[in-house]
Amino acid sequence: MELKAEIQDAMKAAMRRGDRVTLSTLRLLLSALHNEEIKGRRELTQEETLKTIASLYKQGQESIEYFRKGGRSDLVEKEEAELEILRRYLPEALSEDEVRALIRSAVEEVGAAGVKDLGKVMKQVMPQVTGRVDGKRVSEIAKEILSS
Repeated sequence: MELKAEIQDAMKAAMRRGDRVTLSTLRLLLSALHNEEIKGRRELTQEETLKTIASLYKQGQESIEYFRKGGRSDLVEKEEAELEILRRYLPEALSEDEVRALIRSAVEEVGAAGVKDLGKVMKQVMPQVTGRVDGKRVSEIAKEILSS
């Protein structure tokens, strides 16, 4: 089943159950997906859908960080509940060892010689890890591997 259809079905089920947190989270997610479709003037691919979900997930993590600094534990709990719902639609996260292995194979494929070839490596790796690991972390590991 297409991921967007799965999300729509889950939203309908949450509506029937009266699960307000799940319902509002999935509405937000579907709205973000719809906005991306409007922006691109076409249906999103599975990869683009995952990228949008990952983006919302990352925004939620940043919000939690800010709410903690501001002492708003009520909002932290709400965001954590929303992240748990979004996590259901993301593929399982990659371990650091798996990311390192992907980066090393990409370095060999593109013939990267140093940090100056970081862009080539990232271009090769990111489609494989979208939604499974933070791009910033991938970049850090790639820089580390390329500089050694």
